[in-house]
Amino acid sequence: MKAAFVCVFVLYSLLVDHGVEAAASHSIHRKLQSLPAEQPSRTAYHFQPPKNWMNGPMYYKGVYHLFYQYNPYGALWGNIVWGHSVSYDLVNWVDLEHAIYPSKPFDINGCWTGSTTTLPGDKPAIIYTGSDSNNRQVQNLALPKNLSDPFLKEWVKSPHNPLISPPDDIDPKFFRDPTTSWQGSDKKWRIIIGSQINGYGAASLYKSEDFVKWTRSKNPLHSSNKTKMWECPDFYPVSVKGKNGVDTSVIRDNLKHVLKASFNDNDYYIMGNYEPETDKYSVDSDFMDYGLQLRYDYGQFYASKTFFDGAMKRRILWAWINELDSETDDIKKGWSGVQSIPRTVLVGKSGRQLVQWPIKEIEKLRQKEITVHDKELKDGSVLEVVGVTASQADVEVSFDLPNLEEAEPLEKSSVDPQLLCSQKPASVKGLVGPFGLLVLASQDLTEKTAIFFRVFKSHDKYVVLMCSDQSRSSLREEVNKTTYGAFLDLDPRHEKITLRTLIDHSIVESFGGEGLACITARVYPKLAIGKEARLYAFNDGTQTIKISKLSAWSMKRALILPVQKRRKSLI
Repeated sequence: MKAAFVCVFVLYSLLVDHGVEAAASHSIHRKLQSLPAEQPSRTAYHFQPPKNWMNGPMYYKGVYHLFYQYNPYGALWGNIVWGHSVSYDLVNWVDLEHAIYPSKPFDINGCWTGSTTTLPGDKPAIIYTGSDSNNRQVQNLALPKNLSDPFLKEWVKSPHNPLISPPDDIDPKFFRDPTTSWQGSDKKWRIIIGSQINGYGAASLYKSEDFVKWTRSKNPLHSSNKTKMWECPDFYPVSVKGKNGVDTSVIRDNLKHVLKASFNDNDYYIMGNYEPETDKYSVDSDFMDYGLQLRYDYGQFYASKTFFDGAMKRRILWAWINELDSETDDIKKGWSGVQSIPRTVLVGKSGRQLVQWPIKEIEKLRQKEITVHDKELKDGSVLEVVGVTASQADVEVSFDLPNLEEAEPLEKSSVDPQLLCSQKPASVKGLVGPFGLLVLASQDLTEKTAIFFRVFKSHDKYVVLMCSDQSRSSLREEVNKTTYGAFLDLDPRHEKITLRTLIDHSIVESFGGEGLACITARVYPKLAIGKEARLYAFNDGTQTIKISKLSAWSMKRALILPVQKRRKSLI
């Protein structure tokens, strides 16, 4: 796989990488690249380093830390070090010097994904995967050089490295991405490592009393014979009743545990009950079970990692958003890869799945609100939302629906939503839908990305389909224009259908049903760039739809400053 990013949050976590396969498929570019003057696809309020390849969070003494896999020499994968940026609000960032780079036999061929854990005494520690001199994937420890430094600018590798080497029954090329550790009632630390055992995906479980000497458990925490290698696993508790996040080592009533694994180019998760005394994990529904395949995001979203933000009592999710243009385009641009907007994670009302929502801090970038109330959209209606910077915007809209008895039938009880969205794109008329937003659209609608809904009737219930249709997003032939889809677990007879979409030049993050389903898309228009981009609401179903309320804001640019250009000392 291609290397993704390390996600590290000072309280808990680091994000991912992709392993050895990437090194074989990407040439290493050592020539430093400069950025071209015009950057129509570069984002304004998503985190990106100043240039080159990135992938990439933690919270310590009032400071958020983002560690990410970074190529300082070029826009393609290779020469991977750990970049390091800090923030007080998860929106504006300052780049620091690299935190970890290959220097020892145990990581000389790459410092890959890892996670942070806060040890007793408020001491952060990083366990990361190194590719050693034999190209084996081994797990290593790094500690801050100076705990009094809230910016943790220097890290020291442990003399005990490697802490964990691949066991005999695991291919040394399929043993990576250690999670944030959690501590059981026996005071032993636990960690899981993404693995492939006998050809199947697994979360190998290790225990330690001192965070240095680790012992493999007899059985993995969980495994699946329906998947291959698990990358970037994540394991954490969530409250089934409360509205706050839960620290990683907390065990109490009314909790479920989430296990996430990255495979098949997507981030899947399951929920279940964890017994800390036996380390038994009993799942509600397993990976790739028929009819229920839960994902964080049904679009372009990979190698995610959560961390617990103790200051705000919330669990935050980040992911790496890869490019979908060509490597030639990446080199020309001088950069590749974007971080998603940080999202809060909670259990939804049904108790069957998670809901996600952009962190509150992102709203400080909003300006010049435009509103629309009680506006009917008849069949074929296209309503332009004027007065907003359509290439750099935040939009929230809720819809009132007509008599749902007119909804078209959905014949099959189990349908692939992405396939359904591809078969019924925004250009195909329906009964109740398609209705939603046209973003990054040209004035003549030659280019447009449609985020929309359709409502179907299936037996005695209604099914809400959410689509992100990139099929007409660009006149450029070389870019990927995959269409994505997901079902919303809501009853449209009793709940409004809502949509929030964050638009940032080449990335579109959409949240349907207050975060029940999320779809992230990469878009590379040729016409609808900068001031030429337009925003519309539309309805192309025969049934009239009413916009209950639409609010749109232009978004200010976030500050992402290289260390040498910061205005004042960090300390």
